[in-house]
Parts: sequence; C-alpha cells; structure tokens
Amino acid sequence: MLPNHMHAIWTLPVDDFDFSTRWGRIKAGFTRYCGKAHTSAPGHDAGLWQPRFWEHLIRDEADFAVHMDYTHYNPVKHGYVRRVIDWPYSSFHRCVRQGTYPADWGGNEPHCLPGRTFGE
Repeated sequence: MLPNHMHAIWTLPVDDFDFSTRWGRIKAGFTRYCGKAHTSAPGHDAGLWQPRFWEHLIRDEADFAVHMDYTHYNPVKHGYVRRVIDWPYSSFHRCVRQGTYPADWGGNEPHCLPGRTFGE
C-alpha cells in the first residue's frame, strides 16, 4: 500500500470472480473506519477512493512473478524509499522470510531474480 494507491494480488475461491464486491467491501470498511473526516454524506466517500480499479487474471507462474516484482518495486519507483526492503507496508518482507526474494532484491535499480522480468 502506498499513500495514494495500492496493488493487491488475490487468490479467490474457485469459480468466484467477483472482484467488484470485494473491493466495494474493502472501500466501505476503510471509509467507515476513517470516520466522518473522509465522508461528505451518508454513502459518499468524499473522493477518498477512485470509482474504478484495474484487474488482471494471472495466467501462469511467470506472469505471477512479473506482478509480484512490480508490486514490490512500486515504492522505489514512486520515490518513497531507495530500496525495496525499506518499505514497511509490503508483503516483500514475508517473501524474504520465505526465501522467495533475497533481502537486497531491487536495490536502487529495477532488476529481478534470474529468469524473471521486471514488469511495467
């Protein structure tokens, strides 16, 4: 999660493709949690959320790797940190603990694990 946008990779239940309802519930819950400071009237979020989202169905392991790389590198790309590991609000830390990424992945320049490509 970044201050002005977020990326998420979800695994939905089999035969469930209802991204819209899930995003709607996340937005509604977050807006309720933030309180009246972010609402203009009942049922309105005062511009806290954009009305749309972009979805992409992951096709295979290579596609998954590209999207994980992109998501993890995003805080560096937007100038919030110099190294991927410095962004505390990322699944990158869990991936390092699991051995998926080395702790120094991303450094100061976009690069990837062998056999992976960095997606835009």
